[in-house]
Amino acid sequence: MVRVIITVCLFMVGMTTSQAREVAGVTLAEQIVREVDNVELRLNGAGIRKKLFFKVYLASLYLPQPTSDIAEVIDADRPARVQMQILYSKIEKEKFVQGWNDGFSANLNAEKLEVVRDRLDQFNAMFETLKAGDLISLDYIPGEGTRVTIKEADKGVIPGGDFYQALLMVWLGDSPISQSLKRQLLGAE
Repeated sequence: MVRVIITVCLFMVGMTTSQAREVAGVTLAEQIVREVDNVELRLNGAGIRKKLFFKVYLASLYLPQPTSDIAEVIDADRPARVQMQILYSKIEKEKFVQGWNDGFSANLNAEKLEVVRDRLDQFNAMFETLKAGDLISLDYIPGEGTRVTIKEADKGVIPGGDFYQALLMVWLGDSPISQSLKRQLLGAE
């Protein structure tokens, strides 16, 4: 009987620790329920964006069902979240704007970039200088668009599923900001 109790206790401890994943000293929930629409999402993958030898931010991708299929992640019109926790001491707004512009330009042809240009400008205007520990949530809500939350403040919604698809290309496109981060977000590392 004692063995059964010990086994059950060890099993329960294992269940508790499997509910979170630690990356770069940050604990990420394996599952979240978004407050805005009460949708449950699962951690697909997470990794660190590095520039030279500096850790810039921790990115995590949450989906209804985890998958390593890029087309399924990008092309599906389903709820999703990209979360970014700033790890670097301070990132100026101008660096964010430059990074978003570079990422969109590297992964979209001129025609697609022109279609999202005004919305990209609107998106860029939502950003501010951020410091280590600050959190960005980019939630795709089908039928609504991309809800941007920075430091727990709702910054607004960028309409259109095509914008969120373009945004995902920054990390998952043919020219991602980091090949290793792309693999990590897809759960391949």
